[in-house]
Formats: sequence, structure tokens, C-alpha cells
Amino acid sequence: MRFFSSSYTFDYSWEEVSTNNWRKYCPWNDKAEHVIAVDTISRGIDSATGILRTERLITCKQNAPQWILSILGGETTSYVYEISYVDPKEKKVTMCSTNMTWSNLLQCRETVVYSPNKTTGKTDFDQTARIVALCGGWQKIRSKIEDVSVERFRENAARGREGFEAVLEMSRQLFAEEREKLRLGQPLTA
Repeated sequence: MRFFSSSYTFDYSWEEVSTNNWRKYCPWNDKAEHVIAVDTISRGIDSATGILRTERLITCKQNAPQWILSILGGETTSYVYEISYVDPKEKKVTMCSTNMTWSNLLQCRETVVYSPNKTTGKTDFDQTARIVALCGGWQKIRSKIEDVSVERFRENAARGREGFEAVLEMSRQLFAEEREKLRLGQPLTA
């Protein structure tokens, strides 16, 4: 079993980050080209807490090494199940995801939390992942698979943060243009 964790502070308010979180895999995020589809399975608000709970299925194009694909059947499409919770009172977004593809061989459980930084007005991002290779009693092979998986996860996490930064910046620019048009009494773009 291996663990990965990272923290980062986005130079955007919690409102901007939590709103744009749903646009993370949009077409103009060139760091998320591997994402083929994001399907919402269910969404609902808990009437007692006000927490929005969403379940999604994320379909990705897998870039696994060819030797692994040939052993496992050559499938390049993978699926990730995600449950997210948006707590507007606590100003906290929690996203929990797990791989569905090859989960009998390798399990990756990730948790991401976005919360406001009380002193700066920016948004703190905390990410953890637990990676477990499930290939019998061969500890040396399990350890190697877990080590490679953690390194790949680290690379993908960095790329994901870069892509989300681009989404946040694009959104900020678009909304600034729209606000300026409203201020000048010009028609908004469709």
C-alpha cells in the first residue's frame, strides 16, 4: 500500500473554485484531453444540511504501457466513480473517487478537498490517494506496481492542477468581459 498527498493554494476564491469545479473537464482544458465523458448518475440536496451530493462516472482514455494492456486485454478505456459533497455552510467541497477499471488488480482511492483559506481569501486544495496493488503474495511485484502507480498519479495530479488553473483563469476572463458589457449596457454574448 502506498499513499500520495499534496496541497496547493489556488489564487481564486472558494466561490470561483467550487463553481468551476464542475467545468474541470471542459473542452478548453487541454490537460484533460484523456477525459472522454463525464456522466452525472445522481444529484441531490440534503434538506437538513444543505449539502449537495453528486455521483458521477468519468470515462477516460487510458495511457497504460503496451505490455500491461496486452496482459490485461488491451482495453484503453477506463472508468472512475466519483462522489462529491458541496457544503455551502462550511464552504467545503469534498470529492472522493475510485477506479472501477482493473480494480481487482490495483485500487486507487482519492480524496480532494477545496476549502477557503481564512487569511488570504484564496482556496486551499488538499489531495490524498491510497494505492494498493492486489496481485497475490508477490510483495516485490506489488511494491513495484504501487511505486510506479504513485509516480504516475503524481504526474497526473500536477497536470490536473495546471488544467484547472487554466479553467479558472478562462472563467475569470469570461465573467469579467460579461460584467463589463453589463456595466456599459451592451448585449451579452449568447
